[in-house]
Amino acid sequence: MLTLSAKGILPRVDYAIFADTGWEPRAVYAHLDRLEREIAEPAGIPVLRVTSGNIRKDALDPDHRFASMPLHILNQDGKPGMTRRQCTGEYKIKPIKKKVRELLGFPYPARIPRGTFVEQWVGISTDEFHRAKDSDVKYMRNRHPLIDMGWSRSDCIRYLTTLGLADTPKSSCLGCPFHGNAQWRSIRDASPDEWADVVEFDAAIRKGNARANANGKQLLGEAFLHRSRVPLDQAPIDHVTAAEWAALQQELDDEAGLEELEDGVTDGCSPWACRGEVEPAQDDFGLAT
Repeated sequence: MLTLSAKGILPRVDYAIFADTGWEPRAVYAHLDRLEREIAEPAGIPVLRVTSGNIRKDALDPDHRFASMPLHILNQDGKPGMTRRQCTGEYKIKPIKKKVRELLGFPYPARIPRGTFVEQWVGISTDEFHRAKDSDVKYMRNRHPLIDMGWSRSDCIRYLTTLGLADTPKSSCLGCPFHGNAQWRSIRDASPDEWADVVEFDAAIRKGNARANANGKQLLGEAFLHRSRVPLDQAPIDHVTAAEWAALQQELDDEAGLEELEDGVTDGCSPWACRGEVEPAQDDFGLAT
């Protein structure tokens, strides 16, 4: 959408906002720098980077409130589950709302006058039209220009290719539990230091987030980044056969298909377009629900 606006195909936007969780892959930050330098600045479009903190650091800080990631849980009875997902709201939507209020001239807790709002573009394509949602506040009105144009993901890739941007990386937390095996392999094989980082984090959250543990509310079971619910450096992230996955599914009572295991959950975690809610097996303190 930024390039379409910068090239005059879509109207010129006033700002582009990137919500930084503090734990994106290095390639995403490099790509964002390039977009700002080569696309946004020549078109006079400011790129605003907003954040609520570093999600990795916060998870391991016993003195910091932590908005739960959707970790894969192996409960004490051996059954699988997941923790509550709060990270999109805390690390993406919250800082965007804060910045929009500032841009409107009504920072929190100022009351925004009736009829004062921004038109906010969300980059959902026709492949994912079911993810197109309204904002939950009146001062932000969501639009979905790619859907209005009838553009699919393939159309976006073709357009980016013409601009030399075919290598656009996927924006998501480095250690997102919704990664598929292909994403885990890519980190392991292309960026050893980032792989060491996620393996270390996976081990560190085995008993849940540090704040809950410090408060005596330990996780009832064990937490993992990989859906196989084994340590990441031991997880079956290389190509899995259908028979192997069927056996693992039976063991985990997992309904996901082989394609999802390889490619990850299809829907992303974009603001106002987060995946459909997953019923948590435990709350954000690690207590059974």
